[in-house]
Amino acid sequence: MKKVFINSIKIIIAAILAIVIAQFLKLEFAISAGIVAILTIQPTKKETVATALGRLYAFIVALAIAYVSFSLIGYNVRAFFVYLVFFILACQMFKWYSAMAMNSVLISHFVTLGNMDMTAVCNEVLIFVIGVGIGILANLHLRKRKDCIERLKNETDAQIVKILKRMSERILNADLSDYNGECFQVLNRQITEAQQVAEQNYKNQFQTDDIFDQEYVAMRDRQRHVLYEMYKDVRRLNSTPGTAQRISEFLSEMAMVFDKDNDAVVLMEQFEDMSAYMKSQPLPVTRDEFEDRARLFGLLCNLEEFLQIKAEFAKRYQS
Repeated sequence: MKKVFINSIKIIIAAILAIVIAQFLKLEFAISAGIVAILTIQPTKKETVATALGRLYAFIVALAIAYVSFSLIGYNVRAFFVYLVFFILACQMFKWYSAMAMNSVLISHFVTLGNMDMTAVCNEVLIFVIGVGIGILANLHLRKRKDCIERLKNETDAQIVKILKRMSERILNADLSDYNGECFQVLNRQITEAQQVAEQNYKNQFQTDDIFDQEYVAMRDRQRHVLYEMYKDVRRLNSTPGTAQRISEFLSEMAMVFDKDNDAVVLMEQFEDMSAYMKSQPLPVTRDEFEDRARLFGLLCNLEEFLQIKAEFAKRYQS
């Protein structure tokens, strides 16, 4: 609610300021400057500027189409219909979707004025510049929410640690209660929110192309999908094969050292040792043991991928 209130106040002030400036300059249709300001303000700085540039290009095209239409047909509704046909086609072609309504409102003023002389054109250009300019200025205060993204990253990592610990327990206890995957619902929400904040942070920076947070969250998202496959393997276990103890211990140890700064190199080495140990064990005797050993093998394959994802990420940012 606090964010909604602040954004509302910002938009209101921007609209009022644009109207006041337009009135001070004695422009016709001064209220339209406030509407332009409202429509210019987007959630992030980069989106605001990109939207403004798109509308600028569209406005230039709109003026050209309007001049031809009104000169040939006159300053009436029929000419405006012709203008709409060609302008909307141009907007669709160049993907200026957000410019169609706003620029058409400005062009409609020429019908009211009954001319497109230099004074009338300058009037609309100034309304456009004032509205767009104030809209851009209103978002210049936006900055990277560093504390927020760090908190979300830490919460996501903590949830993964919790899942790994529960997985370690479930391998040794087929009757573990409440092992139903609800923890993944929490993780899904955390990663989704972290993705949104990381993207907003990126779009609120003009002077840098820092995509580390986006890449980090994307890495955890990939691990989430692998982790869920691991969960399904563990959930299907019906017994505790002799090799289960070693895997449980590894998952427990991995949970203890799980951290955003861990490059997973040591864990990969430990995993290789564990994998070699698993291969050296006698073949299963009973059908149930065979099936559960197969599930544990699937778990190991996914676990290796889980570690490789982090190792590759760490290597990319260390080089």
